[in-house]
Amino acid sequence: MRAKIIKAIAGFFYVYAGESGIYECRAKGIFRLKGVRPLPGDDVEFEIISEEEKTGHITEVLPRTSYIKRPPAANPDQVLLLMAMKHPDPNYLLLDRYLVSMHQCGLPAVVCFNKADLASEGQMEEIREVYKGAGVPVHFMSLRTGEGVEEAKEFFENHTTVLAGPSGAGKSSLVNTVQNRIHMETGEISKKLARGKNTTRHTELIPINEHSFLFDTPGFTALELEGMEKEELKNAYAEFAPYEGTCFFQGCVHVSEPDCAVINAVREGLISEQRYRQYKVLFEELKEAEKRRYK
Repeated sequence: MRAKIIKAIAGFFYVYAGESGIYECRAKGIFRLKGVRPLPGDDVEFEIISEEEKTGHITEVLPRTSYIKRPPAANPDQVLLLMAMKHPDPNYLLLDRYLVSMHQCGLPAVVCFNKADLASEGQMEEIREVYKGAGVPVHFMSLRTGEGVEEAKEFFENHTTVLAGPSGAGKSSLVNTVQNRIHMETGEISKKLARGKNTTRHTELIPINEHSFLFDTPGFTALELEGMEKEELKNAYAEFAPYEGTCFFQGCVHVSEPDCAVINAVREGLISEQRYRQYKVLFEELKEAEKRRYK
């Protein structure tokens, strides 16, 4: 049978086979020999051991269309980054880290700010201004009042979405809101997975409907960029793109070079100074990582 892994815990894989339900499976040892690690989101072939106990063996992991290392997820086609306007306050450097990480994965991102009822229109407009050139939609909502929630739900339609963000931003509440539209029995999932109500410790794929899936991920407070050269970082900042090739120096990385078109655009207010400061912080981190790597 064909199914999709929705959760992996301690060597057990829970696979969703549509109307047939959820099966608890082990993966055959051949995957370890091949260096293949089945992940939530993977499409798999499995054989049933017991229909009564809903157990089976995964026999094949089908080719992936995309992959995220942190949080581990297979086959997503977009990511929704959920931040809060207050409690906790937005961590924009962390947000940029994640946007850069998603750029590495080749996945489009949507940024959504919850608790908009705790912010002024001026604060929200300031955020819109900072990210207007970043190439990502920015949405505001309040799960407490319901403002903007219906529009946020539309982001999930016909997508396999990774929902990520820091603890306290409201991910669990948003997941529960989206789950109200599931066209299947959710009790079976909760019983089979023993899923906690308030705390997500593992990445879990939640079927919303036949064509929409949602990765619920653990909250994060830190994220290290991996596998990126410092010279590549500028490619993750969409607002730099119009100025590429117009700097005085060929191969300019827009940090301290004279007559840099990007630096000039920042001075003229054409590029967000906040985003540029964060770019320089990440550039220095990659520079230090490169030094350690080649010591």
